[in-house]
Amino acid sequence: MAKTIVTAALTGVLATRKQSEYIPYTAQEIAEDGKRAVDAGASILHIHARNDDGSPAYDIESYRKIDEAVKSLCGDVIINYSTGAIGIDRETRIHHCDALKPDMAALNMGSMNYAIYSPKHKKFYHDHVFENPFKDIGFFMERMKASGTRPEMECFDVGHINNVKPMLDLGLIEAPLQFSFIMGVLGGIPATTENLVHQSHQVPQGSHWQVIGIGRKQWRMIGAAISLGGNIRVGLEDNLYMPDGSIAKGNGACVEAGVNLVHLMGGQVASIAEAREILQIPVKQTA
Repeated sequence: MAKTIVTAALTGVLATRKQSEYIPYTAQEIAEDGKRAVDAGASILHIHARNDDGSPAYDIESYRKIDEAVKSLCGDVIINYSTGAIGIDRETRIHHCDALKPDMAALNMGSMNYAIYSPKHKKFYHDHVFENPFKDIGFFMERMKASGTRPEMECFDVGHINNVKPMLDLGLIEAPLQFSFIMGVLGGIPATTENLVHQSHQVPQGSHWQVIGIGRKQWRMIGAAISLGGNIRVGLEDNLYMPDGSIAKGNGACVEAGVNLVHLMGGQVASIAEAREILQIPVKQTA
């Protein structure tokens, strides 16, 4: 069994401290929580920038502060920055990657309805159309290629996986390919083992993939991914709860639970150096 690569998604843009006091906001908080995640076994940190009040930040300086703080505390951890946003122009979604040249960056691979629905209140929350046309996908891939940043292709449904084919034909992306199956968002594919098996069979041979389970179903999807030989993502961006239903007390606790599950299933977790070797992402030399 190949070693499992663990990603920690530290903060996202939707969860706030009204929901969990453990959500990191500032650059230093993100770096410190990232360090706890790395110490627990994460080799990749997926990061969105926040302003000090917790609102989303998209400016280069906010990302630069995070970049410096994370690298100071977390060494050669693989840094993966977000480029996803609703209502933000595409230049602003990518300019921090031009400036900081991260190892990886998330790239949404298709458009969809995106919502949260509360059966209790009979109400939709965050009801948006998440637009990612091919012209934008190609734009982001071109910029990531120029900065030496590996696209982490986030697929909210099966059809999004197939959207890489014209990009390969255009020479905008090269193997090895990195896919993320985001499961459980209303408007996207439901979080079931059957759906994960089907998705895992759709990626081109030699590709890497991980599961991103949204909400409390995250843990069962992680178990399914491990059994299928995939990688896993945990963290407060995706799910605020531990496997036993208690509130997760930080990203370190989430990673620890994910690592324990890998071990319980007879697997091993990849170190940062091993993850870089598996994904073919060398440490970038700084001037």
